[in-house]
Amino acid sequence: MADKPAPTLRAQWLGQQLKRYRDEAGMTLKEAAAYLKRDSSTVSRFEAGLYPPREDDVQELLTLYGVSEEKARASLRKLSLEVWQKGWWEGYARDVDPSIIDYAWIEARATEIQSFNAVVVPGLLQTPTYAHAVIRAVDPGAPDEQIDRWLEVRAIRQQVLFRPRPVCLTTVLDESVLRRQVGGASTAKDQIAHLATQAERANIDIRVLPESIGAHAAPDGSFKVFIMPEPYPDLACIETPAGVIYVENDGISKFTTAFERLYAAALTSEESLAQLRKYA
Repeated sequence: MADKPAPTLRAQWLGQQLKRYRDEAGMTLKEAAAYLKRDSSTVSRFEAGLYPPREDDVQELLTLYGVSEEKARASLRKLSLEVWQKGWWEGYARDVDPSIIDYAWIEARATEIQSFNAVVVPGLLQTPTYAHAVIRAVDPGAPDEQIDRWLEVRAIRQQVLFRPRPVCLTTVLDESVLRRQVGGASTAKDQIAHLATQAERANIDIRVLPESIGAHAAPDGSFKVFIMPEPYPDLACIETPAGVIYVENDGISKFTTAFERLYAAALTSEESLAQLRKYA
């Protein structure tokens, strides 16, 4: 039997909001289901993100829960449409981990990305040959055709940096990233030269964290913070061998504080660019 698709992050966000409004209204799943002329299990799946509700269902539930504020209703309406919207990533759904689909969707919606990288260059700034070396190291047994598909996904994701309203990317790179010869000396040299070029773009801020500072605010490694527009919550994420872990709400403050400290300890923009050119 085929595995059921995992709930998307956006469907979970929508479900969380609907559950919050139902709880505030003091209503049960059975009462909400009766209003929609559905069974309780359907509304429960809505709230769990297992089956996202359609726009009409969302609006009817908000009416039932007494949510009259237009801003709140418009936000949930937007999210209910986003849940069902298909993007370029749908064509790669069978080729990549489901968490990467969420990841690509978040990158496409974010207004700003703050990234600390302790091992390799962030995916949005990788050259094709550098990315190939990273992917091959992670999965040495993958067929070439599969790696080509993964590289296509990475290249399309990078377009968020060059669209008419590009995402703002602020990256703090541990100096060891510049010394690690991923893919060999030639590939590493081209990658660092690419970083120096991208650092001159108005929407990209690359800072080098010198090894000479010793211990720093993120001893456990790399992470990202996504600053999102309404109605989406800001969130942080950590990539692991088992997939991407997302942190929201109160938990994000630890990441934003750590990033602020890393950024403050890093070289200035001009010093970082000089360091990139030196390593290249």
